[in-house]
Amino acid sequence: MAVITKKKQTKRSFFQPTSHLCSVACAVVLIFVVSPSSGLGASRHMSSKNVRNMWESQMHIVYGTAWKKEQTARLVEDAVTTGFRFIDTACQPKHYNEAGVGEGWYRAALKLGIDRSEMYLQTKFTPIDGQDPNRIPYDKQATLTEQVQQSLSVSLENLNTEYLDALVLHSPLRRFEDTLLVWRQFEKFVDEGKVKVIGISNCYDLSTLQALYEEARHKPKVLQNRFYAESGFDTGIRQFCKEKGILYQSFWTLTANRHALATPEVKAIAATKQLTPQTLMYAFMMTLGHTPLSGTTNKEHMAEDVAIMERVVGGEKIFADDREIAKFAEILGIPGRTSSLAK
Repeated sequence: MAVITKKKQTKRSFFQPTSHLCSVACAVVLIFVVSPSSGLGASRHMSSKNVRNMWESQMHIVYGTAWKKEQTARLVEDAVTTGFRFIDTACQPKHYNEAGVGEGWYRAALKLGIDRSEMYLQTKFTPIDGQDPNRIPYDKQATLTEQVQQSLSVSLENLNTEYLDALVLHSPLRRFEDTLLVWRQFEKFVDEGKVKVIGISNCYDLSTLQALYEEARHKPKVLQNRFYAESGFDTGIRQFCKEKGILYQSFWTLTANRHALATPEVKAIAATKQLTPQTLMYAFMMTLGHTPLSGTTNKEHMAEDVAIMERVVGGEKIFADDREIAKFAEILGIPGRTSSLAK
């Protein structure tokens, strides 16, 4: 195993407790759930090749860490020891304890005897409009390009790593020109080997995503959006992501759909598949080729999330056919032919 060198950190506390119904808004810690069949086994050990294969298969669940404050390190450690591997956070002290994420994955890695290459670390650059004016993690007087550079340096330090598996723009900026300016610096990070892939979050306008895709030298590989009725469940955007090979990550997956998940009909469907309504929802998203977020703080719910992940990765078809998929989509209120989005 490669030696994990811990970097010096400054501890931060800026999270708020969440429940199993919170899929974490805006930014999350993305942690892949891994199965014993993929090489993890009882020791929770897997190769970097398997991590990459799981990323490309899109059969995973995202663990969210927004608003967990001083509990962040403990919860991330719990998640990793339970079986999660891919982590996403944000350099945004207003909602994230990025240093706590770094501490949590590092402690779990030492405990499990796993190496940095067996983790997937993803964070976000948050523009100044999304920051707490009293806790901006970069120089607010610096140029936009310099702010992006400073933010990355802070993230690398916080996360105890020399590179990121993914860097995501937390939201488009007010002017597309500025969004593109940030993207150009992201592309330089990729060229320099500091970041492997880049993406964007909270982008609900298809034309903006299309324009960014067309202008980009390094294309977006991740889109992380709220999954809810007010945006039409991103039907057109999700189709574009499928066509262009962009991983669609959904947050607020449970919270925004809690009324549908509480119906007798959904409870009955979940029971027949030996699932909870929440894990049935996660299975639905993975069946469509998407990556749902889980922000649970409960170890039992973490284990449930791991269990559904193992079943999907193991090849089980939770939804037997397009008819079942379409029925569940109808209950949620998703417009259009949802079955056509299934892999």
